Amino acid sequence: MRINDDLTVPVMVHAAQLPWISSPAAGVDRRMLFRIGDEVARATSIVRYAPRSAFPRHTHGGGEEIVVLDGVFQDEHGDYPAGSYFRNPPGTSHVPASKDGCTIFVRLWQFRNGDRDQIVRRPAEGRPLEPRSGAASAIELFDDGFENVRFESWMPGKTIIVENARGLEMLVLGGSLSIGDQKLIPQSWVRLPAGQVLRAVSGPEGAKVWLKDAPLLHPEVCRLP
Repeated sequence: MRINDDLTVPVMVHAAQLPWISSPAAGVDRRMLFRIGDEVARATSIVRYAPRSAFPRHTHGGGEEIVVLDGVFQDEHGDYPAGSYFRNPPGTSHVPASKDGCTIFVRLWQFRNGDRDQIVRRPAEGRPLEPRSGAASAIELFDDGFENVRFESWMPGKTIIVENARGLEMLVLGGSLSIGDQKLIPQSWVRLPAGQVLRAVSGPEGAKVWLKDAPLLHPEVCRLP
C-alpha cells in the first residue's frame, strides 16, 4: 500500500473528513495520512481506540512517535492524557490500550538508526521557547540535532511564517488556520519538502499545532523488514 508516498511534493490532508479503516485489533481504527507498506509499514496515521480496546503486544522495529489528541491513551507503563507526546525508539515494546477510548496521532518506522532516546512529555511538559512572531507560546518536546519537535499556540488572526530548511510536518491540534484558500481544523495534516516555507493565517480562535522540523525521511532511516 502506498499513500502520499512522494516526498518531493507538498501534501495537505483534511483527516477529519477521511473514513475510519479497521486495524487488525478489534475496536482500533485508522485514518491513513502516509503509508509505504502493508501492516508493517512506514506510516503516519490518526488512530482511534474504542473504550476497552487494546492492541496486542508488539515491538517497534522502526520506532513509534505519538501525540495523544483526546481521551487517555494507556499502556503497561502508565496513562497518557490528551496533550501527551512520547517517542518509543526502535527495540521498545508495549501493549497499547484505552479504558475509556482515545484518539492519537502516530508515526511508525520513521526513526533514524541510532535514535535511542525514549521521551515522555505529559501535558505542558517540555522546554519553553521564545515564540515566533504571531505565536503566544512554544514548547520544545524533542531536539537531538537531527530533528526538532514542538507544540505551538498561535494568536488569533495572525500571519505565521515557519522557515523550512530540512522538511516540515504540521498537525492541527486545536482551533483553525488557513493556508491559501484551504481552512485547516483539528486533525488536518501538512507535509512540506525542504525549502517550501509554511505561510499560514490563524483563525479567529487561534490555533494549536504540532510541528516537526526534520528530513521527511532520514537518510539513515531504519530499514523495513
